Amino acid sequence: MAAKKRIIWLDPVGPNPLVPEFEALLKEIASPDTEVVVRTLPRGPEHIEYHYYEALILSDLLTEVRRAEKEGFDAAVIGCFYDVGLQEAREITGRMIVVAPAESCTHLACQMGDRFSIIVGRQKWIPQIRKTVEGYGLGQRLASFRPLNMGVLDFQVDHKETMRRIEEQSRRAIEEDGAEVIILGCTAEFGFFKDAQKKLGVPFLDPVAVPFKTAEFQVELRERFGWTHSKICAYEAPPQKEMDGWKLDEQYGIWKTPKS
Repeated sequence: MAAKKRIIWLDPVGPNPLVPEFEALLKEIASPDTEVVVRTLPRGPEHIEYHYYEALILSDLLTEVRRAEKEGFDAAVIGCFYDVGLQEAREITGRMIVVAPAESCTHLACQMGDRFSIIVGRQKWIPQIRKTVEGYGLGQRLASFRPLNMGVLDFQVDHKETMRRIEEQSRRAIEEDGAEVIILGCTAEFGFFKDAQKKLGVPFLDPVAVPFKTAEFQVELRERFGWTHSKICAYEAPPQKEMDGWKLDEQYGIWKTPKS
């Protein structure tokens, strides 16, 4: 029997009322041999739509990533479509896989169609996500962004209205922009993909399901073939001797009781 995979979903915000819904969805889609833990940060804003909020949470997020590896998790999913802290997290981990929604969704979309569109909440998000997509080398595969004029905290308030806007903007992305695959560009847009996919007839990639299943897959690849994050160049880790000498784990409370 295969060893149980332990995967943590790190929601990079402070208290989040959607945690029980995230947990329910992840446990529903997890493989039978996967243990799921959802954790938020011990403090901070309830969304990170602004660069200032993102800067505030980065240290706490990386502390949770480092703690998760020390606790023996096989993979961590950073639960924000900005892919906040992804490069830094891969740098400070060794065995643990780290993934995030934008990278996972855009790369999968390129295997399902020639061009994809991303359904975002607000115009504010577009410059940052565009830079992220271009940084992954996928700018030419991006058909468009389509904003819903909704914030992170709005998506799960009125499901009927959210669905109406997703359908409207996705249809425009398909018919006017040439999108063959639609990506829902915020983890708070989880759960809408099934109805939208049924109505519009193209793949809709869920920003929670895709990175989580990517994490499961990458853990399997590591166990079977030894394939994991390269530790030269981009993801080379800081010297452990240096970090120990500066007592960084102690300063940043790596071993404090985590908030689950």
